[in-house]
Formats: sequence, C-alpha cells, structure tokens
Amino acid sequence: MLATPIYIICSPSPQVGKTLIARIMSEFLLLKHGTALSLDVNLNEPSLLDYLPSITETADLIDTYSKMQLMDPLVIHDRVPKVIDLGFHAFDEFFKMCEEIGFIKETARRYVAPMILFVAGAERISLRGYEMLRRRIPPASLVTIHNEYVLRGGSAEALGGDRLIQIAALPPFLNRYIDRLGFSFTEYLRSEKDWSTELHQWIRWNYNMFRDLDASVVLRRTFRSRGTDIDSLRYTRAT
Repeated sequence: MLATPIYIICSPSPQVGKTLIARIMSEFLLLKHGTALSLDVNLNEPSLLDYLPSITETADLIDTYSKMQLMDPLVIHDRVPKVIDLGFHAFDEFFKMCEEIGFIKETARRYVAPMILFVAGAERISLRGYEMLRRRIPPASLVTIHNEYVLRGGSAEALGGDRLIQIAALPPFLNRYIDRLGFSFTEYLRSEKDWSTELHQWIRWNYNMFRDLDASVVLRRTFRSRGTDIDSLRYTRAT
C-alpha cells in the first residue's frame, strides 16, 4: 500500500515564486497519478485557483471551522496527492496549528506522507522561518526550494544543506509566457514537438526532479510504516 503524499509549499516571504512551484507540482502530480487536489491559501491574485480551477479549492485559517475544513482532508489516506499553496500571511498560523493538533504525529499513524517545500527568500524573515521549521518538522520531511529567478546571486544552501531543489531561472520573456492564466506545463510538453527548446527542457527537468521526490516520499512513509529503514532513499539531488 503506497502512501498518500501531501506537499506544503510555503514561505514567510512574499514574491518568491511559491505559486509557480505549486502550479508545477500540481500539474506533475495530476499527470503522474491521474488525480490531484490543490488547496489555495492565498490573499493575492492571481492565485493557484486562477491557474488550475478544475483541481483547486480555496481555504483559509480565519477561525476554528475553516482550520478544520483545511486539515481534515489532509489526514485521510485516499491516494489523492495534495498540494497546499500556503500564502506568506498564513505561514506562522498554519505551522502553529500543526503543532497544536499534532499534525505530524497524526499523519505518522496513517499512510499519509507530508513534505514541507520551503521556498527560500533573501530576507532575514526567511531564515527565521526556516529555523522554526527545523525545530518542528522531521528533517526527512523538510526540503528547501532555491528559485534562481528570485535568488539571483544568492544561495539557499545555508538553509537546505543536502536537501535542496534548485529551480533554474528562465529568461524574462519566458517567465511572462508561463505566467499567462491559460498556460499549462503538461499541455506545452504534449504540443511542443521540439524537445530542444529552453522551456521544454526546463519543464522536463522540473518534472523529473518532482518525480524522484514523489517516489521517495511515497516509499519512505510506506516502508517506515512497516518498520523498514530506507535512509538510502533520501532525495539529495541538487544542481
């Protein structure tokens, strides 16, 4: 029995490319598994709901009821991979709530595998947010995303160590192209026959990284539930 993966894409910093990464991950999971659910916890527009309305639901943390509406589906082993695009405004409240309700321990009792994808920023608030997660999240469930389009000349290695995923920067004109509301990464791969284009290779590279990560997440939780040590499956790929 394979685990149900949950990818929580987050940052305490605004404008770090978090929703872009949530889009790529959501489309990849839908392509790989045939199903996916994305949860949009954002104030800004455009948001994940605007890009992927057919698989996205909105959520918020304004009261106890809304928090439970968000968290209840996340502890169900339904084999539907999930992506949470967590807005920077909800960063502290979400992880405070996770600690209060014992979210990590609860998922450990089930075939549910949460993975925190922390999108690094250049501000000090990013470092403080990462240090908070290190105290609360098991190391195997925390990965740092280095978005080169945002951290030009910077580095997230100090945050992520060997658990680091780098998203290469696209030229500005391609970045504007993929920001269009009607754009689909998967449909581009299917329709663009020239595999040598920069965008084609960029999408395939990111899909391959997420494929490896998804395989390690699903298998790690499954094997640990059986009491098996699979440390060799740690995802350490970086460029």
